[in-house]
Amino acid sequence: MARKARPVKPTASKKPAKKPAPDKASSGKLGPGAKAPNFSLPRDGGTSVSLADFAGQNLVLYFYPRADTPGCTKEAIDFSRLRAAFAKANTQIVGVSADPVPAQDKFKAKHKLSIALASDEKHRMIDDYGVWQEKSLYGRKFMGIVRATFLIGPDQRIAKAWPKVSVDGHAEEVLAAAKEL
Repeated sequence: MARKARPVKPTASKKPAKKPAPDKASSGKLGPGAKAPNFSLPRDGGTSVSLADFAGQNLVLYFYPRADTPGCTKEAIDFSRLRAAFAKANTQIVGVSADPVPAQDKFKAKHKLSIALASDEKHRMIDDYGVWQEKSLYGRKFMGIVRATFLIGPDQRIAKAWPKVSVDGHAEEVLAAAKEL
């Protein structure tokens, strides 16, 4: 019995490869000098927060995977503990995750956090900042928020980026960088 011939797949069109945006680092993530992507998100307490709220100030945007998990809790407590020192350096702090606002409110109240927590359930900002990435845990691959921090200057450009954060000592390192701006 003769086999049927497989249909021939059309060849891919030869479109030119997209060039990375000039203000993004070669890895596709935002790097120093890049214009910070604009955002407007709901935040704890039922209000909203946007990049425009911080014009003329420094802003620490830190992304965390999930509220009330051990690493995220430690990081939020560390930033809250140093909030007054950041304020002296003309720097505000906003933590961002995909958790809904009620979860953010509960997290903030439980740990007496003094920093703003924003909710990006639709992942628009999370995607814009390049922190929605493939992760691996116990050999299982999945998509999630990579712990990352961006220090944005008063000109709303990224002054420094930490694409993969280790929690211990991180808030102090970001504070030192903010003091240099």
